[in-house]
Amino acid sequence: MYQVQQLIAGVWDGSGDAGWLTVVDPADGTPVSRVPVATAAEVEATVKAARAMAPRWARTAPADRAAALRLAADAIEASADRLAEAETAEMGRPLAAARAGVQAGVSTLRQYAELAPVRGGRTLGGDAEAIDLMVPQPRGVVAVVTPWNDPVAVSCGLLGAALATGNTVVYKPSERSTASGWLLARLLDQHLPSGVLSLLTGGAEVGAALAAQEVDVVAHVGSTATGRSIAAACARSGAKALLENGGSDPLIVDGDVDPLWAAEQAATGAFANAGQLCVAVERIYVLRPVSTRFLAALVERAEALRSGPGRDPISDLGPLVDRRHRDLVHGQVQAAVADGATVLTGGTVPDGPGSFYPPTVLAECTDQMAVMREETFGPVAPVMVVDSFDEALSRASYSPYGLAATVLTGSMNHAQRAWRELPVGTVKINAVFGGAPGGAAEPRGGSGQGFGYGPELLDELTVTKVVHIEGPGGDGGRW
Repeated sequence: MYQVQQLIAGVWDGSGDAGWLTVVDPADGTPVSRVPVATAAEVEATVKAARAMAPRWARTAPADRAAALRLAADAIEASADRLAEAETAEMGRPLAAARAGVQAGVSTLRQYAELAPVRGGRTLGGDAEAIDLMVPQPRGVVAVVTPWNDPVAVSCGLLGAALATGNTVVYKPSERSTASGWLLARLLDQHLPSGVLSLLTGGAEVGAALAAQEVDVVAHVGSTATGRSIAAACARSGAKALLENGGSDPLIVDGDVDPLWAAEQAATGAFANAGQLCVAVERIYVLRPVSTRFLAALVERAEALRSGPGRDPISDLGPLVDRRHRDLVHGQVQAAVADGATVLTGGTVPDGPGSFYPPTVLAECTDQMAVMREETFGPVAPVMVVDSFDEALSRASYSPYGLAATVLTGSMNHAQRAWRELPVGTVKINAVFGGAPGGAAEPRGGSGQGFGYGPELLDELTVTKVVHIEGPGGDGGRW
């Protein structure tokens, strides 16, 4: 069992004066982590300490900050198995996927260690006797609030970018995956000056208290509801809100593609990490000519995935994060059935321990169903058959979210129309996952605001200052 500690003003502390949370393994309900809950006084003291340390870290040479991140990345890579095991124990992710998430985090840290030192401002063409510059500077104190579904990879992205650009950081991992965040923070802290990184733990009330403090940025990945609360807190404090929130990502299956291949793509997008990914496929629009074979193949793919006791914990489908979340997922499936959807496979709560839920395929879905309109965040693939690519684009665009979308098509014309017309931050053509390193997108609508990841995240975490320099006046008018 992991005994989590907080890192406050450079000191590791596990006192838990405000009480404790217990995280259980979603596969069998056994306790995994014991987590202290930060008090309001601890939140305030942590932010003040980070503020006091900010000028020193900002003055540290970018190359020295980068060197610290490289050492931290090496340490995280060496501890990848331990981090992955904690992630699997706390939120149920298959071990192979958890290891891949840790490695993605290591790669992101190294990316920012390379990019940050070579970022600069620019000179302006002004008077020949003067110097005019535009210079990026750290924003100050960054609060980083991260989710449970891919805790190491997401945290490394936000922490790495904030630290590389010279900000001090107060880090609050999700209460559902705190041990992963604690282990990560310990590895980072070993290679940073004392006080540059702080760790606060606890539930939503701790995150809310942190967002209400006088920080300069709140960077949050998580639910739309929490993101909106953070945006409101930032509006009151003047902090910058950097948000990547929920999504209801569509998948369009055009009429000219191989339906068996399309079903493989759809299953990967809908069922990976038990559907608990921000960019999971949440709703599917398939053109009628390929719909029958596509649905049959998708059902076959879903039924080939093993979930529940007896599964392979390394590669098979893991549980949902907890039973409360499973109830929400199953509630959406039941509501869809009540409104006319047909369950082709899955759709039942299994007996036995844990919070497992089977891969589920729904047909005859409509735009009005919550499973097609809201974020499900579970292994559910709701399908609507449409009569044209125009109809598919129109229905896919009908959403309060704007995170990502995927289009499977053999038509270059349709591919061009899709990336231009779909109102989302990321469009993927003929692959549900993938993309070059460094890709950065701006989510839209209920999915958030600001760039996530990539070089542009470094820009989000700095502020630009314009500098004009002239020689002194009088007889000594030159330098």
